[in-house]
Amino acid sequence: MTDWLEHTVQVEVDIPIELAWNLWSDLEQMPRWMKWIDSVEVLKDDPELSRWKLASSGFQFSWLSRIVNLVPQQIIQWESVDGLPNRGAVRFYDRHNGSIVKLTVAYGIPGILGKLMDNLFLGNIVESTIQADLERFKAYALKVKQNSEL
Repeated sequence: MTDWLEHTVQVEVDIPIELAWNLWSDLEQMPRWMKWIDSVEVLKDDPELSRWKLASSGFQFSWLSRIVNLVPQQIIQWESVDGLPNRGAVRFYDRHNGSIVKLTVAYGIPGILGKLMDNLFLGNIVESTIQADLERFKAYALKVKQNSEL
């Protein structure tokens, strides 16, 4: 039996929604702002599939993910098809000269493991990590915007 834990965070960025979308939809660039993501490789024979590697403090996980819903400048939704069980979505909201990026991540942990661990503690670590990832995205996106204006 698997228990699912879900977290949602968001950030407002002073960039056009087109730029926010372009940065997130290039999945292989994710390690630039997502601390625990070691690499992302979009499969050449099926661009809806990507191989993800997560690495931190001596542990490593990988999974194959499929994009299940993609609406340009609105949503990228995924779910794992093997490896670490996870699913989620990144949503984009246009705020005229800015954008809101809202990230929801859910991951499965074996029921027995969930009972052994303090889910609240684990949840706090994950939520603070993905919020920090969004703050790194904001800094990265602002740098990209600034460089494109030069």
